[in-house]
Amino acid sequence: MKQETVVLIVGAGPAGIATSACLNLKNIPNLVLEKDDCCASLWRKRSYDRLKLHLANQFCELPYMSFPPNSPTFVSKKGFLEYLDSYITNFCVNPLYQRAVESAFFNCVDNKWHVKAMNVEKNIIENYVARFLVVATGENGEGFIPKIEGLDGFGGTIMHSSEYGKCKNFEGKDVLVVGCGNSGMEIAYDLSNWGAQTSIIVRSPVHILTKEIVQMGMSLLKYIPCNIVDKTVMILSRLIYGDLSVFGLHRPNKGPFYLKKATGRSPVIDVGTVDQIKTGKIKVLPSIKKIKGNYVEFADSKMERFDAMVFATGYKSTVTKWLKDDGVLFNENGMPKKRSPCHWKGEKNIYCAGFANAGLFGISSDAKNIAEDINTILIQTGGGAGIRPYVVRDPSVEYADGDFRKTDAMFSSIHLRFVSRTILVFDLEGFTHGFHQVAIEIGTIISDD
Repeated sequence: MKQETVVLIVGAGPAGIATSACLNLKNIPNLVLEKDDCCASLWRKRSYDRLKLHLANQFCELPYMSFPPNSPTFVSKKGFLEYLDSYITNFCVNPLYQRAVESAFFNCVDNKWHVKAMNVEKNIIENYVARFLVVATGENGEGFIPKIEGLDGFGGTIMHSSEYGKCKNFEGKDVLVVGCGNSGMEIAYDLSNWGAQTSIIVRSPVHILTKEIVQMGMSLLKYIPCNIVDKTVMILSRLIYGDLSVFGLHRPNKGPFYLKKATGRSPVIDVGTVDQIKTGKIKVLPSIKKIKGNYVEFADSKMERFDAMVFATGYKSTVTKWLKDDGVLFNENGMPKKRSPCHWKGEKNIYCAGFANAGLFGISSDAKNIAEDINTILIQTGGGAGIRPYVVRDPSVEYADGDFRKTDAMFSSIHLRFVSRTILVFDLEGFTHGFHQVAIEIGTIISDD
């Protein structure tokens, strides 16, 4: 079986979905391959239940669609998944599920990407050919657990944070959380609330902020230099939390927004963990030296016994396992060689989305850049696609999301779909169309992309 398309996207997480949507709006044929049986499987299957978006919803929107007006500022896991499902429907994204990509290489004879994928449901190999390849598997391909002396002999439960859902099973047990990023801090808080004797390892200095401070800082960054914003939020953090170094939480010398841009490491957004650390419900411990049975020896030579260890130690890319020709885009760790904002494009018509260490905001930017670049190439080379749909708006009317209106008889085969009060032109089969020098009576053309 061989299927040919213009753009092949690997991964149906937010990055793959957003890229497909942007391509659909430009009438560029594309296919999305997803190894799991659903979109956004990291969010649906490998995230803990109490998870919320750590940034205000305006910084987490995918291209061309806002969250519903009644959404909370910080959207829950359930709310975000509902948003993604609506997004897929609104922009006619149709991933092919249970397709595990096994290899992808660029054929210099036909100048196209050739991809082999296992159809897991039917247990057959499928072949795909495309002019452009978009790697949208993201930074979080699979959970990473560091090598620690004696870990294999640990007598209790070991799990990665991606396996952590509800912690009722840990009630009354001694649990060690390894990793003090947002996931580690939230899981420690959750465990403590469910009655676990919780400890967390904090190896490196970390910024701890409230979600309101982060929201304010991100808004200020639009108008004020980063160093001034960093000084402001660090002062506010100190006023709210005091000196946390006495509890084993040291603050970095560089500011939180500078570090996010330079290293990709986000500040910790406190959900109540700090109060539990201050009251002693959560114990802060140094790095692990080695493990002996159920006992963990720490860098200060002290030892403690644990029933379980939860590793909130991040993820690693899986790109190098299947991509045979990276177009000088990825390094040996499966991450882009170039730093943002130049990271998303390689040679031989290969792109990556969701690798900028910039969360959903970075994904939105990647998707738009990729679609625009492919569109430009198709127009320049006469590729038979790359038509720009007009976006129109009637300023006198407020349209509800998902609303449909028929145009007059002249365009009887066309309907308009209103997404976040923007009118997108679709045909009756759900494909977008561009109309050059066409007047649509319902509104005025305000953009051509």
